[in-house]
Amino acid sequence: MMTSSTFALMAIDLVAALVLVLGLYYPRHHRRDLVVAFLGVNVGVLAVSTVLGSADVALGLGLGLFGVLSIIRLRSSEINQREVAYYFAALAIGLVCGLPQTEIWIPALLSALILAVLGIADHPALFGRVRQQFVQLDRAIVDEDELARELAELLGGEVLSLTVQRVDLVNDTTAVDVRFRASAVATRHERVSA
Repeated sequence: MMTSSTFALMAIDLVAALVLVLGLYYPRHHRRDLVVAFLGVNVGVLAVSTVLGSADVALGLGLGLFGVLSIIRLRSSEINQREVAYYFAALAIGLVCGLPQTEIWIPALLSALILAVLGIADHPALFGRVRQQFVQLDRAIVDEDELARELAELLGGEVLSLTVQRVDLVNDTTAVDVRFRASAVATRHERVSA
């Protein structure tokens, strides 16, 4: 049976989902396809958990649904770790707001907490200059210090860490996964050209 608290929880979920997707994710990352995915997953989980909650089905089944949906989505296409965080946030908000509650403020507070954590952790000012790049160099470099200097010059920043993926001595190439801090000049140039 749908009660006024169920409708209030649905409204809380929709507001939280819109803030998550249109207020935080899209303005920062501009992937339209994931806007649809995040909103669809959130509303879908909300609907299923509301039905499961009103049918007196065990909480374990709802958590199982959470796990199944995550596995299906994460295996269906490539998304980066930041997008995984938004994806799980959309799932969690839908699940928290869809389960029956006697106190409406608990899901509202949990939804606000999820939004606050993502809003702060993904804020561009926090780690805005740290980048990750996969680089294929056209020469084989086996000395890690020399490789770090080459990458710093090429990328115009300070190399924080690097992982050599492959050194091909026959074709004279090096493949590296590098994390670096971009110079302030490069960061300003990216903002101006965007």
